Order: sequence, then structure tokens, then C-alpha cells
Amino acid sequence: MSSENAFHRLLTQNRDFASKTQSTNPDLLSKCAKGQSPSTLWLGCSDSRCPETTLLAAQPGDIFVHRNIANVITPHDMSSQSVIYYAVNYLKVQHVVVAGHTSCGGVAAALGNNVVGGTMDAWLMPVRELRAQLVESGGFEGKGDKERAVMLVEANVMRGVDVVRRNPEVLRAMRERGVDVHGVVYDVGTGELRELEVGEGEEGVRKRMENFKVG
Repeated sequence: MSSENAFHRLLTQNRDFASKTQSTNPDLLSKCAKGQSPSTLWLGCSDSRCPETTLLAAQPGDIFVHRNIANVITPHDMSSQSVIYYAVNYLKVQHVVVAGHTSCGGVAAALGNNVVGGTMDAWLMPVRELRAQLVESGGFEGKGDKERAVMLVEANVMRGVDVVRRNPEVLRAMRERGVDVHGVVYDVGTGELRELEVGEGEEGVRKRMENFKVG
């Protein structure tokens, strides 16, 4: 199928979606037109195989979304930090989800030593730093390529959760209205999400609040 035909097929599918939605849930789109009040912020990867609304069987308006290559979350990225700020302060989301996935091309690139090109090498540096930590700690010892990739995916999600939890706006929301931060890995081969254990204990919470709380 040519790229032009593929695009027009998407337009046709959109018309089908609009017609079906109007028939099966006639109030949904008119409600969306009046505003949004999602319960969840999803921080995921741009990979086409991981469409959050689809894999969660959610509806338009359910999830506020930020996606980038390899779901890299750093305190210096103004795009993701702006999304977090808006979602927490204005939309008042109750859950923030950092989502990685299996067979991630960005993680595979970070595991290798080849030049990716363009801005990608700089963008993937935080993931390569995590790889270095796993190598130095012996975490990769005796592991095959697939196991290493999953370990790096998990480490990247955990680091993202940590960055989100240190965000001053998220800290305030966690304290004042119990916002929860979650880490998950999506298996592209099975379609299932696996929640990671991201608990930090009372002492961890106390130290984080002491070190990163502002205002």
C-alpha cells in the first residue's frame, strides 16, 4: 500500500470512528468538546505499537499523554516537565504513569555502541548512563541480550518514576491530595501491562520531601 493510500485509509477509519461513536456513545464527543478531566497522565514511548488509549481500552478524555523516544523523563526536558505541570496543576490528574515497553528501539540503541545519528545520541544518553550503571554493578552479568533489554527498560521506568516524584508540583500534589506515581512495562508481544514495584517506604518519602520540596 502506498503512503498516500495509507493516509486516506486513516481518514476513512476516522469517519467510521466518528460515526460509530455517535451511535454507540452519543454523549461522549459532545462532552469532550466542553473540556477534559482525565484521571491519569501517561508518560510513555512514541513507539507506534504502544497506543495507550487502545491498550487500556480507554475513551477519549480518559488519559492525558506525553510520549517521546524511549520514554526518557529528565528534569531538564521542558516538554515533559510542561506536560507534568499542566496535568497536575490544572487537570488535577490523580495518577501519573511512567510506561516503558518490550522491544524498545531506543533501549536497543542504548545497549549498543553504534552512532544513531542526528539528535538521537544525545537524547539517549540518560538511557546509556543507566546501561553503564547496570554494567558496573554487575547486573548484566550472565544475562542474555533479551534479559538485558528488559532490565534496561525497567531501570529506565524506575528512573522516570524517581524524576517525577522529585518534581515540586508532583510532591505538593502527593502531599495535598494523594496523587500516585506508577511504573509499568507493556509487553508488545502479549498486549499486557506489568506494574513495577516502585514503593519507597516512609523513610524514602521523608528524605524526598526534605530534599526536593520547595515553597
